[in-house]
Amino acid sequence: MSIRRVVATGTFDLLHPGHIYYLEESKKLGDELWVIVARDLNVKHKPRPIIPEEQRLAMIASLRPVDHAILGDKTDMFRPIEEIHPVVITIGFNQLFNEEKLRGQLAARNLSPEIVRIGKYADSELCSSRKVVQEIVAKRCHDEDNDSSGQIRK
Repeated sequence: MSIRRVVATGTFDLLHPGHIYYLEESKKLGDELWVIVARDLNVKHKPRPIIPEEQRLAMIASLRPVDHAILGDKTDMFRPIEEIHPVVITIGFNQLFNEEKLRGQLAARNLSPEIVRIGKYADSELCSSRKVVQEIVAKRCHDEDNDSSGQIRK
């Protein structure tokens, strides 16, 4: 019997319930969950991560659903996929992958994993790193402008 490997990918900058949901749902699709954490230099579709890649990797590796966590390749995002040979690749609801284009790119490398888009985690407003940062700024910056008595600081 062969092991059914699943690969999930992401930046995982500020861990939040949406990340946990994505990884738990991904794990349900196989026996072994591999997570590829994006390299700092490869994150171009959104602001650079706040947490350095080695720390993001350590956080992801410590999570219960994750069997293996690795950093992505610096120049070829498909190299780890070729090495892992997953049966399934999961993508998050808000990841910018075009599934048909991704299938074609994988097929060009003789890879044919199933591509599964994991739905949105609906139980929390704070299910994106961007929303977490916005909430921190809104609450903490406002709090720092006022002292404990509610008086505005100069």
